[in-house]
Amino acid sequence: MHYGYRRVHVLLRREGHLDNVKRVYRLYRDEGLSLRLKRPKRNKAAKLRQPKKLAHAINEIWSMDFVADNLFDGRKLRMLTVVDLYTRECLAIEVGQSLKGEDVVRVLSTIVTDRGLPQTIKTDNGSEFISKAMDKWAYERSIELDFSRPGKPTDNANVESFNGRLRQECLNEHWFLSLDDARAKIEAWRRDYNESRPHSALEWATPTEFARRSRLQAAAAMSEEPESSTSERY
Repeated sequence: MHYGYRRVHVLLRREGHLDNVKRVYRLYRDEGLSLRLKRPKRNKAAKLRQPKKLAHAINEIWSMDFVADNLFDGRKLRMLTVVDLYTRECLAIEVGQSLKGEDVVRVLSTIVTDRGLPQTIKTDNGSEFISKAMDKWAYERSIELDFSRPGKPTDNANVESFNGRLRQECLNEHWFLSLDDARAKIEAWRRDYNESRPHSALEWATPTEFARRSRLQAAAAMSEEPESSTSERY
């Protein structure tokens, strides 16, 4: 069990169960499912961290990073994760054994075809992200590359948190028998994360639900603009 009792309560409500959150908590505790709640002590240097750049719209800021794992026989496995920081959607998890700057560009180009361009992409200083291929791709599309400070993973905390969920809920739960097997299982988890997993930061909506709601609100706001500007003239 990797979900806290509040997330479990939201999932039960979605399935039609009417138990209140207090009863769910009691059963959750009685079954010994409680997660470790003790927070790590914060270093004094945390006060000196740069303020995070927050996203306020879809495609305003994406974030990407690499995650490493192994196949069942010890062969290396590498994953590129891409997340929209506003909707919390995982836009892609590219799985391979050797991913380069050209692979990063290919994955981003595929996402952009369906979703449109981001304004900013947050990333670390890995060789794949500072490659000539990546720099050229971003420059030609007027996309800002926001690099983390060396040795400061907290500058890209959202994707680090997502990667932790990926490892805890997927990578640690499966044996990957082949590259194709890994791709299938990881993609299934990505879809479940986007479409079924309620997110506390989104008021317990799933990323897909939140994105759909945001698009509808943006469309409604645009349709009201002409009426507002007309009324202001009279």
